[in-house]
Amino acid sequence: MKDLLPPDPVPELLRLTVPHEDVAGVLAARPRPGTEAWRLLESNVRTLVSAMGDLDDPPRFPDLPDPYFYVHVFMAAAPHVREYHRSRGIPDDVSSRTLADLGRNMAVYRKRLGTGGLNAPFWLMLHFRGMIYELGRLQFERATLDERLAESIKAAGLPCEPGEPALSVHIPDFLGPMTPEACDAAFAEAAAFFPRHFPEERPRYAFCGSWLLDEQLARYLPEESNIVRFQRRFRPAYRSDNDGGIVPFVFGADARLAPDLPRRTNLERAVGDHLRAGNTWHATTGWTPLAGAPAE
Repeated sequence: MKDLLPPDPVPELLRLTVPHEDVAGVLAARPRPGTEAWRLLESNVRTLVSAMGDLDDPPRFPDLPDPYFYVHVFMAAAPHVREYHRSRGIPDDVSSRTLADLGRNMAVYRKRLGTGGLNAPFWLMLHFRGMIYELGRLQFERATLDERLAESIKAAGLPCEPGEPALSVHIPDFLGPMTPEACDAAFAEAAAFFPRHFPEERPRYAFCGSWLLDEQLARYLPEESNIVRFQRRFRPAYRSDNDGGIVPFVFGADARLAPDLPRRTNLERAVGDHLRAGNTWHATTGWTPLAGAPAE
């Protein structure tokens, strides 16, 4: 796999929206053929590409100290995922916006840690094996219903089966306000997109697991806030004991800094005041029917 990486990677890095301040660091960390880093690069790219489009058994990546290594893995996999997108008839603009999440997650890394690197490489594996698509303000992941979601849907009197195709909804950072109108447009696009490009799956439900769905937020935020209105799209099914990373998402800081968290916005005041009072946040998972989805 000598041609694994392009001779001049800069055009591809810019295509993937790698932040300009990170380009030099990525280039300096480029693995060299014949080294252990190159062999690991080859192995990880093969693993990623072999699982292209596969809903089951996602590949695993080892944790590595090099903050830029996986940028090269995803850059090498990019032509393969674009080919997969073309095979599914996915428009080039959707493909480009989806893979551009690489650069966005590098910006998130710098926002949280103040230095260069790639945030959560395991998350980007979903994009680079054809699982996630950015449609307007939201991202939608090809997924399946777990047992608890299926129980909640059935309890509401709707038909479903555990393991049936569904869409997992994600809210990217650095993409502007998640207004109801923008979210409506994204859901409408998703309802048409997936039956068209993945007709064998035809999901009937979407679900979201996030700190954004923690109903405690509604105690602090105005009813007309975008977060509260987003919550109302989903029927809560269950919550987890972890906080869903709410502090890093909101502040880019560690929860141990709770006494010093700023109070510049309604959301910052809500999150910080809740923690300062000795309370905890939760990641909540909820579901919603997809408009226009088949009933049977």
